[in-house]
Amino acid sequence: MTARGPEAWGERPGRTWPSPPPLEILIPTRNRPAELATTLAGLAAQTDTDFGVIVSDQSDAEASWEHPAAQAMLRVLEAQGRRVAFHRHEPRNGLAEHRQFLLEQSAAPLVLFLDDDVWLAPHGVRTLREALEGTGAGFVGMAVQGLSYLDDRRERELEPFEPWDGPVEPERLGRDEPGFERWTLHNAANPAHLAARARADGRLRPGGWLAYRVAWVGGCALFRRDALVECGGFEFWRDLPPSHAGEDVVAQWRVMERYGGAGVLPSHAVHLESPTTVPDRDTEATEVLGSGVGSGERCQR
Repeated sequence: MTARGPEAWGERPGRTWPSPPPLEILIPTRNRPAELATTLAGLAAQTDTDFGVIVSDQSDAEASWEHPAAQAMLRVLEAQGRRVAFHRHEPRNGLAEHRQFLLEQSAAPLVLFLDDDVWLAPHGVRTLREALEGTGAGFVGMAVQGLSYLDDRRERELEPFEPWDGPVEPERLGRDEPGFERWTLHNAANPAHLAARARADGRLRPGGWLAYRVAWVGGCALFRRDALVECGGFEFWRDLPPSHAGEDVVAQWRVMERYGGAGVLPSHAVHLESPTTVPDRDTEATEVLGSGVGSGERCQR
């Protein structure tokens, strides 16, 4: 699908969207009206792939999507022919439960979990979809990069970089497993520096993409829904206190162990570098659950 252009917005045929779209973007948000509007603006600039958008809000007062700027971007997405849905989800039971709620609202075969403080450059969604199909992985992601760090080159943090040669294969990740040191690849503006290096050595061609091995990918990860669901999704939220972090890491590790996962260069994902809305991170989900807890039972083909 090519999004309806401005010349056709006045001819809106009504809300007759395909059900479900082939891909849905799932955005959990809380107390971030400006950031959410920016995130939605990035999605409105994606003109060459078919997707829907589901926003779930847990703000303390007015929902972030009720802000005029966010509302304007939601109207643009609808005028383009996108299916858009938004929810108020209470009570707050933590990030994992919020992500599970979003997953249950979608029946799309591909689901992109996108944080509410990430702007995607044009063609970002298309590139992620191409990479997922091209690698055969259970998920692919674009690491969010802080462009205020573009002049901060961290060569030692780039040392664990390793491209995937051929199809992505399953691998076991954990804090004590080989590969965990790859977490440094996604610090600061490291993804931008990795892409520049890959272009310089000819591994990344203009308009192309390069898959590489990751520890995990925060903020922007596209899953094959069947792979994520077979590995338990985020149902493990019941085993965590509401104040936790690292729930996306647990879900990705479980999918990686069965189906494989990869990062994608260049990253189209820009971190807005706003203060976190989850300051209480007393519980690290990976320390409580690890990668393999339940995976043998929940992740079976």
